[in-house]
Amino acid sequence: MKTMSNVDINAICYELNEILEGARVDKSFQPTKDTVIMRFHVRGTGRVDVVFQAGVRIHTTRYPLDNPKIPPSFPMVLRKHLKGANIVSIKQHNFDRVVEIKIKKEKTYTLVIELFSKGNIILLDEAGNIVIPLKRKQWNDRDISSKKEYKYPPKRGINPLELQKKDLIQLFNDSNTDLIRTLARSGLGGVYSEEIVLRSGIDKKTISSNLGDEEINKIYETILDIFNPLKNHKINPNIVIRNDNVSDSSKDLNKINKPKEDVLPLNLQLYEDNNEYKREYFDTFNEAADEFFSKRIKDEIKGVQEDIWDKKVGKYEKRLKIQNETLNGFKNTIKVSKQKGDLLYANYSQIENLLNVIQNARSKEYPWKQISKTLKDAKKSGMDEAQIVDSMDKLGNLVLDIDGEKISIDSKIPIPENAEMYYEKAKKAKRKIEGALIAIENTEKQLKKMEDKRDIAMDNIMVPQKRVKKELTWYEKLRWFVTSDNFLVIGGRDANTNEAVVKKYLDNNDIYLHSDIHGASSVVIKTEGNKVNDNTLKESAIFAASFSSAWSKNYGTQDVYWVNPDQVSKTPESGEFVAKGSFIIRGNRNHIRGLNLKIAVGIVDYEGKRIMAGPVDAVSSHTDNYVIIKPGYTKKEAIAKKILHKINEDNIISLDDVVRVLPSGKCDIVDS
Repeated sequence: MKTMSNVDINAICYELNEILEGARVDKSFQPTKDTVIMRFHVRGTGRVDVVFQAGVRIHTTRYPLDNPKIPPSFPMVLRKHLKGANIVSIKQHNFDRVVEIKIKKEKTYTLVIELFSKGNIILLDEAGNIVIPLKRKQWNDRDISSKKEYKYPPKRGINPLELQKKDLIQLFNDSNTDLIRTLARSGLGGVYSEEIVLRSGIDKKTISSNLGDEEINKIYETILDIFNPLKNHKINPNIVIRNDNVSDSSKDLNKINKPKEDVLPLNLQLYEDNNEYKREYFDTFNEAADEFFSKRIKDEIKGVQEDIWDKKVGKYEKRLKIQNETLNGFKNTIKVSKQKGDLLYANYSQIENLLNVIQNARSKEYPWKQISKTLKDAKKSGMDEAQIVDSMDKLGNLVLDIDGEKISIDSKIPIPENAEMYYEKAKKAKRKIEGALIAIENTEKQLKKMEDKRDIAMDNIMVPQKRVKKELTWYEKLRWFVTSDNFLVIGGRDANTNEAVVKKYLDNNDIYLHSDIHGASSVVIKTEGNKVNDNTLKESAIFAASFSSAWSKNYGTQDVYWVNPDQVSKTPESGEFVAKGSFIIRGNRNHIRGLNLKIAVGIVDYEGKRIMAGPVDAVSSHTDNYVIIKPGYTKKEAIAKKILHKINEDNIISLDDVVRVLPSGKCDIVDS
């Protein structure tokens, strides 16, 4: 799998610093062993996710990975120290595959992302000591453990953005290998080394120490030319993919070792020959990297899930195979045992004579060993009865060979008893067949059930789906729903939007509602001059009660009051203070008491199809596709996934859409 080069990291760091400088750190997650995702809030942009995969990549992502239900310790420590902090800077260390992110809260922390070798992610305190590493490692000169001083890896290679000609001369003079290897080992990597060789026109197999001044000048100018766009931040992010329809004979694979796919911040001539490659350009290198790496993550997740399901299905397949083999064994036992019993009766006289000879010898107290020897001698001498004897053990058990069938009998008992033993064995096997068939039928049902589960799981596998930022209508940026009587009702999401609801959207003919509890949404019924009935008031009051702190406190009911717009004021009395998002209500309040906290979430057609959360009666009057929820004990994202699965029939909403409309606090789904 491709890992980011020094050049890639340089381009990424510049863009990330532009995007995230001053951004607020939200939560951190660890979806896989080596991968951490940090969520940021960027003023004017909103949510931005950045993925750090140790040893592989760092970039913004719109392909959120599934997070474990129980977070590992590493992201929890990041949350403890960094949540609510602000990004100071993001930069590359010494043009190496190391990124350092400065983050300031009460203290300043540094998050170091190592992208060389197997990589690491390390949180440092102000003194440069390790708070926690993703992976604990130890070398002779470096100890990556908690409370140890962090030491950067030793500087190696060249920086093409600050390259001096003397540095290049020194590099070649100190090398004992050819040009291409010398450049690749200098930190430029294989692809950029091939590009330098291609543009300079110098044989890549030339021994570096044998290069002349003119050749070194060409290489130096070529390096400056290639990396000048990177230095000036005028890059051309692109993904290159080899065309499948280009025949191998047209590809000069021996001349240059080119990968099948690559993501680059620069245009390289390496991929411009003939029609061998196609390119896709992006506005930013972060976008290009996200598309490139996320595609591979999808394939990896599918591969892992296929292996998991193959083991689950394979368990039943193996069981079914053993059961069928057992069944066939029973059938064969019936056939062979019956055949052996029949052969004993078919050769009754010959066997009886043989047994009489043996019994006569035993009556004279001959040992079994001597009798066995006598029978062998008799067989050799041509005695008819002895021809069917294959062997005899020291207990008198005979093995007969009749028509090629080996039949074991006890010489001490009569033929009918020996035959009956075989017939009884066949009967037992026949009785066992019925149980075997029932077991096989059960296993086949279990196998089919597991195969169906696998097919459904693979169809609905939670591979990362691109999170597309939607353009929200003005009311979707607030809390909102449409009543059964088609009145639009809006509410604030926080202190800022509570202010906006009153100052920007509350008109003279509207109605203002508020839950009778601290920490609630300011709710407004947009009447458009029409008369509001009791049903609309009740639905709006349920909405106001549900989107208040009563929900997170797991209340069952809550009181709400409503007033006219002229009773709502931001002007305090002398000596009073009104916090942001709060208002003073003057005059009489109209209370609606004992409202049940229960809402529905569904997809409605209101100025186009969109998700809406509101009172059950209101939502059900606009759609049949909804889920009812109440205050509960399940985390918001877990409930959101269940709701998404139930209502997203036409795949028109995302998980973020569902999360956005849910009340603050935990929820449970109400069984309909």
